[in-house]
Amino acid sequence: MKILVLASQKGGAGKTTLAAHLAVAASSKNIGPVVLLDTDPQGSLSAWWNSREESEPALASTKLGELEAKLMALDEAGFALAVIDTPPAITSAIKEVVKLADLVLIPTRPSPHDLRAVGSTVDIAIENSRPFAFVVTQAKSNAKLTVQAMAALSEHGPVAKAIVHDRVDFASSMVDGRTVMEIAPKSKSSDEVWNLLDFVLARILPSKKENKKEKKKAKEVF
Repeated sequence: MKILVLASQKGGAGKTTLAAHLAVAASSKNIGPVVLLDTDPQGSLSAWWNSREESEPALASTKLGELEAKLMALDEAGFALAVIDTPPAITSAIKEVVKLADLVLIPTRPSPHDLRAVGSTVDIAIENSRPFAFVVTQAKSNAKLTVQAMAALSEHGPVAKAIVHDRVDFASSMVDGRTVMEIAPKSKSSDEVWNLLDFVLARILPSKKENKKEKKKAKEVF
């Protein structure tokens, strides 16, 4: 099972929205069952899921101290991807989550204050030797600041080309447990989520060539 952690020191960067959207999008891919885990005490992701009519993705309740054991149990249960939402603060608890990640996705708004705040999240990922990537969120269309933000972030790590723009449909979709892909499947917002998912999956799932190598190794062993 692969583990995607969304982490950011700054609140309001869209972690919960992205966690929900990426998990729903991933559920429709042929990668296996997807599960959400909400480690934010505010419980926004859990509240969204509880108002959702669809059964996928699943939601697993857990406490931070039990997270590693819970993830092992979910892996044994056959889940292919776990998407974990974290609190908007850098604490020792966040470090415990990050160290379990196959990828730490760091959402950030294109503002100088937000860009300065990503450093502590990056430090935790590096300290724990975890791969990370940035995604620019709540961007304004045709804003020079967005391009400048992506350039600044690229000096510190990979940046998703898929920019998540500031649109009303992202907020409205979260009201009743849905996503933009479900309420407006042909929208620009929906396209942004699919493009971001492709970026994420390319970094946490083995390529077809790697799969063939693993299968070949298995045959040689047995």
